[in-house]
Amino acid sequence: MSAWTQQLAGRFLAFEGPDGSGKSTQLARFTAWARVQGLQLVEVREPGGTAVGERIRDVLLDPENTDLTVRAEMLLYMASRAQLVETIIEPALRAGHLVIADRFVASTCAYQGTAGGLPMHDILRVAESAMGGRWPDLSIIFDVDEQTAAGRLSPLLDRMERKGAAFHRRVREGYHLLAEQRPADTVLIDATVDEDAVFEALLQMLQRRLTN
Repeated sequence: MSAWTQQLAGRFLAFEGPDGSGKSTQLARFTAWARVQGLQLVEVREPGGTAVGERIRDVLLDPENTDLTVRAEMLLYMASRAQLVETIIEPALRAGHLVIADRFVASTCAYQGTAGGLPMHDILRVAESAMGGRWPDLSIIFDVDEQTAAGRLSPLLDRMERKGAAFHRRVREGYHLLAEQRPADTVLIDATVDEDAVFEALLQMLQRRLTN
């Protein structure tokens, strides 16, 4: 294990990005790579990751729940997150494991905040309570334009994926805004190129961040 790779132990990374960004592909590649490096890791997803969280996930992503308000949506995500932080993430970090989340609070800021219209201070106020101050050490946003993202999506869309091009354009704007506001712990990676190039950019970025 290289010196910079060792520094991933006890860190919390969130993989973020618009639907169709290739985030899940990169997360799968990274977790496989991390295990080869000898790192002990815990992988979680949002919403979900716990028995309670998975039931909340079913509500949030069910295409039939068309009357779910944006504020209720945000609070459900936060409820799932609170359970995940307290029962899975915090114990894993205390044990020195690398924690990798498939989405975290940056998604709420982009989807329910910038795209959904909720005031950011409302989201952050609830997030502080739900997360107990536990922001990821780094939120990695796989950045892709909405046209490219749409071409990558499965035809079997969930409730969030069905919201249309204008909504997903605002989601991307929200991620960009967050990266501008929080450069110390939020980074954009160009995900429009092939997946090998994206993965190499991911590893190079992590090495720079951990050795500087």
